[in-house]
Amino acid sequence: MRKGTLILRSRLKLLKPFIDGCSLSTIRVWQDRIGKLMSASHKDDVSFEDFTIGSMPASMIKPRDEVNSGVLLYLHGGGYTCGDLDYAKGFAAILSARCGIRVLCVAYRLAPEHPFPAALDDAEDAYGYLLSAGFAPGQIILCGESAGGGLCYSLCLALKSKGRTMPAGIITVSPWTDLTGTADSYAVNEKRDPTLTAARLKYYADCYAYGVDETKGSGKNVYPKVCDDPEADLAAKSNPLLSPLFADLGGMPPSLTFVGDAEILLDDSTRLHERLLAAGAQSELVVTPEMWHGYVLYCIKDYDRDFTRIRKFIKTRMHSQKKLRWMALDNAAKIFPAARTRSWSNVFRLAATMTESVDMDALRKALDVTVRRFPSIAVRVKAGFFWYYLEQIPHAPEIMEEKPYPLARMPFDDIRKCAFRVIVYDKRISVEFFHALTDGNGGLVFLKTLVAEYIYQKYGVKVPPESGVLDRLEEPDPAELEDSFFKYSGKYPLSRKDTDAYSIRGLREVDGFRTNTTFILDAETVRARAKEQGVTVTAYLTAALMTATDRLQKQQIHNPAKHKPVKIFVPVNLRSIFPSKTLRNFILYTIPGVETKYGDVDFPALCQSVQHQMKLQITPQRMAAIIAANVSSEKSLFIRACPLPLKNLVMKGVYQAVGERKSCFTFSNLGVSNMPAEFERYVDRLDFVLGTQRSQRYNTSLITYKGKMMFNIMRNTAKPLLEPHLYAVLRELGIHVIAQSNAREEVL
Repeated sequence: MRKGTLILRSRLKLLKPFIDGCSLSTIRVWQDRIGKLMSASHKDDVSFEDFTIGSMPASMIKPRDEVNSGVLLYLHGGGYTCGDLDYAKGFAAILSARCGIRVLCVAYRLAPEHPFPAALDDAEDAYGYLLSAGFAPGQIILCGESAGGGLCYSLCLALKSKGRTMPAGIITVSPWTDLTGTADSYAVNEKRDPTLTAARLKYYADCYAYGVDETKGSGKNVYPKVCDDPEADLAAKSNPLLSPLFADLGGMPPSLTFVGDAEILLDDSTRLHERLLAAGAQSELVVTPEMWHGYVLYCIKDYDRDFTRIRKFIKTRMHSQKKLRWMALDNAAKIFPAARTRSWSNVFRLAATMTESVDMDALRKALDVTVRRFPSIAVRVKAGFFWYYLEQIPHAPEIMEEKPYPLARMPFDDIRKCAFRVIVYDKRISVEFFHALTDGNGGLVFLKTLVAEYIYQKYGVKVPPESGVLDRLEEPDPAELEDSFFKYSGKYPLSRKDTDAYSIRGLREVDGFRTNTTFILDAETVRARAKEQGVTVTAYLTAALMTATDRLQKQQIHNPAKHKPVKIFVPVNLRSIFPSKTLRNFILYTIPGVETKYGDVDFPALCQSVQHQMKLQITPQRMAAIIAANVSSEKSLFIRACPLPLKNLVMKGVYQAVGERKSCFTFSNLGVSNMPAEFERYVDRLDFVLGTQRSQRYNTSLITYKGKMMFNIMRNTAKPLLEPHLYAVLRELGIHVIAQSNAREEVL
């Protein structure tokens, strides 16, 4: 041991009694100052990007010379009781500079104020953030010293128990893996270790295992609870997530561990190494003679070889950069790129109105996280030789400001870059999707997950992964990405022949303006009215729309002989019929209709007729037959062999001939969104808006949330045509209507 190292050792030994006598608050202050000094020594070699993961302070440290892809997740030491972000950034900066790699460090919650499992939960959130930010598990290596080293193994055990993919490796320095304090090295090395004592470690273990004893002291003098029963104390601290030494270590990632042979935690490393090897895991242990606890952090020149080992471990374990995922368009989506025009694209909107104005920084972070969870939606549309296909975008798109009207045309140049857009106006978060990506049901899952992540980023509140909110830590289920149309196609196709429907007439807005009118209805009232008729809410409101449309037809076409059937295109969520988890398009349709030129149909009879038609049309057999008709065209060898430009001409012609002539417009009901209390606390309203069709003048849609139905009516005509009739019909049915609109003139 060189003279400089001996001097450092003697100084640490002199400080040891002083540290043992300090209050926890004093130790915290000094530890954070040490971290600041460490990071300042490398300020020219790295850059710091501070942010929060939920409410947890974090920093992404980037080296000036980045030679390694991927990222280290650094979990600092301090007995689970000390170390804020300043301390964490200290050794993290050294790792980043000396290894040429990005390092994410976090200030997890500290004991005894936040006992087990707070630190573990925060470490899991940090790992989940990296996954959501686009890093594959094979691009992440955990790193930690002392308690942080033990926390690395606890994190892997937690991931293993939940069936999640673990990181590429673990690098630890003097890991604390046994909080029971029963190892032989506690006694053997008590006088040799210049930094730690058994009493101090027991204090730390009690803090993390049991939390604060509020009956003892206050302010700077913080005391943990203790367990006076030795057997119960041993059992509590032997919990594998507290003391990973006692865990089933099968399946652990490869490990590299550094420890000094003079530290009292020596056995925590040597025994863990032996147990890892016995469990079939790869483990490399470096025991350095005469060195003390956490010696690598002191960057002693004699031991530069340790950083050489770390760099080699990173290069060996780190996988190459994740390639962008691509996939073919689903069967329903193939028509949308072909049918688009210079003035029209098939786009729909889902929106959440928050209780407060949107925090743009929090939303950007939430969007960065969310897009990684949805590789079939966070995509751009690319043109191949035979078909269009979807390619995952490398990063989240810029958030846009609201335009004068919703669902403005999405130029195909934009779709080639990103086929969805996020728009903010005051309290409202809107997502507009090109229909080739997903249907309303898949889009709603995306919106809910985005808003749940926003709530976490803004308020630190976790929304449970239920009711359409996906778990941010989960890898996408392959079932979410499948084209379910091919899976559930029937043997025999159904004929597509059908009669044309009445088409609403009206002058278009000259500048392409779109008017959206929202009728706000009391959900309980509508349900009660539908129940009186013995029909579903969808059938009831479809009948109301038919009645209003029929009145409009009689107003526009005075000769009854020229009246055409009033038919409404009602999408059907096939996930309620077939067991599919897909987040891509998986809807078909029913087209209930009424023909009144032979005589009027009263409303109760119309309700029954609509309900009957929908029941007959919405069966697994009929839906499978419609799927078969759609899929058969795609399976044709002639069509498959046609180059994309020729396919586009054919599909565009088919869409122009029959695409929108069989119904007056669409009525899409996404149903009731019952959300967890954590979601409802911050979200006042949900909206679902369909863009107008290419040739038809109207589209309508509905979503129910917090007892309110948001009935959105979108038109491209200069004057309101359908809205006054629908308003009158609803009022006649005893339904109170609150109308909101972006119209340039009075609607009603």
